[in-house]
Amino acid sequence: MAFRDEETTPSGLWYPDGRQATSAPVPPRHAHGHPGGRGSARGSHPRLGERGFLPEFLFELVVLLVVVSILRIFLICNYIIPSGSMENTLGIGDRILTTHRLTRSMVAPRRGDVVVFTDPADWLGDESSPSFRGNHLVKRLIGMPGDTVACKGHGAPVTVNGVALDESSYLRPGVEPSSFPFKIKVDPGHVFVMGDNRSNSADSRLHKDDGHNGLVPIDNIKGTALLTYYPVGSWKLLNNQHKVFDAVPDPTQD
Repeated sequence: MAFRDEETTPSGLWYPDGRQATSAPVPPRHAHGHPGGRGSARGSHPRLGERGFLPEFLFELVVLLVVVSILRIFLICNYIIPSGSMENTLGIGDRILTTHRLTRSMVAPRRGDVVVFTDPADWLGDESSPSFRGNHLVKRLIGMPGDTVACKGHGAPVTVNGVALDESSYLRPGVEPSSFPFKIKVDPGHVFVMGDNRSNSADSRLHKDDGHNGLVPIDNIKGTALLTYYPVGSWKLLNNQHKVFDAVPDPTQD
């Protein structure tokens, strides 16, 4: 008798002795698609790196909080303006961002900057509104160490080292540069500051008898203001007035 090789035919499996297999051949086990295999619904597992919505949201929230904390502790600080001494540049209730710690050391104060500083000699007793953050004030830096800042009053411009300033880009409209005359030479390690609303600002002009000649120690500066971030839609850069002082020469050495 001729024997056929083992093969699969439409009628089933035949063995070499001529007998037909009584059960269907067992299909091979595949990695996917076989009941009970790793690719089946019953035995499936999430892929590596997959998370549910809630764990993913919590993870991203924690990362965001860590980033904000680092920015707040080392790079930037925020303040709320409580008075009108810097109108119209800063209004009551405006929020500003300033340099802080690491960035403060990288951004040296310069003429035209809006700076936040600690009260040098009880200036707050003369402010019409309480300060923010306890004993902090905000003013514009006009004179650097060695500069001579002066004004003849009655509508005359403020001068720095003999050069008249055009302060129209930041002074409150209708307010004089100074309603009274003054002349101050800035001591080493100090700066001369003024508010943009000169008629409502207890600044360096008004504190000549405070023991510092109305000057602010540079070490008291806690941050250089960068921008307003509130009210929404009215944000603006604050330290873009350096060009007002471009023509000011270096102070002369006495």
